Amino acid sequence: EDKMETREYAVSALQNLAFEKQNRMQLVSYGSGVVIEALKKCTSSDSNDKTRRRSAGALTNLACDETAEKMANHSGLLQTLAQASVADKNKDVQQRATLALTKLANSITVKMSCWDTLLDALITASPCNVADGIVSAMFRVKTRSEENRTSMANHPRLLDTLAELCLRTKDIDNEKSAYKDCENATKSIAHLANDPLNHKLICNKSILAALVHGASLVGQTGVVTRDAAILAMERMAMEHANRPMMARFPGMLVTIAQATEREMNEELNGIPASSVTGQPRLAKPLLMSLLVAM
Repeated sequence: EDKMETREYAVSALQNLAFEKQNRMQLVSYGSGVVIEALKKCTSSDSNDKTRRRSAGALTNLACDETAEKMANHSGLLQTLAQASVADKNKDVQQRATLALTKLANSITVKMSCWDTLLDALITASPCNVADGIVSAMFRVKTRSEENRTSMANHPRLLDTLAELCLRTKDIDNEKSAYKDCENATKSIAHLANDPLNHKLICNKSILAALVHGASLVGQTGVVTRDAAILAMERMAMEHANRPMMARFPGMLVTIAQATEREMNEELNGIPASSVTGQPRLAKPLLMSLLVAM
């Protein structure tokens, strides 16, 4: 339809229809995906901000456990949402697109054929800084599941993306969002490190730089990130072959020594081991294992 108002009204009607759960599968399946294709095109290229925003909202309303796999398998949909989340000129459209993508992601599992496409889309959407860390939170949620960890650690560009998110606290323009991304990404790395099959794979310069940075954060804002970084290092050091590289990595020993001192001071002052995260004191044994490896 060439008329801007007509497209806007049509998309608004679809958004309202998609709000009702009983309508969602019918809309998603109609005409071999014609509704999804129309909403995808409107989200990506309509000249009207309201139409793009409402089409992304309609896709958010359509996303649920029953429809997610069918929607995610629709050609180009996940990448369209990912691109809109970082590249659309309108902040509201970016937020709606990110919400639609992460809502679909919640229902997609590693056993589905669209799993790799989802990971690609989340990587594309990772620079989004207008959605309060919900993309990085999705990495954290997905790495929490044991069955996902090997696939995610081996997925192209995923480890580099987590490392970049960890380093985002250097972005002084959006400090709150940056710290949340850093925390989520560091926790994701720690989850991946819980799988021994990943220990060698994730011991690379990008991840080590991210963990050194995370473990060096100061103040209460960085408590969870600091503990997660030390935990990830401790897990990675269980692989003896990783220890020499870790011990020689710039800043690694200094950062762990500072964490050891911090933990010792807490113990001397009678402060329970990480009352915030419940994590035991790991820095001293980690430091000793790396010193021996030098």
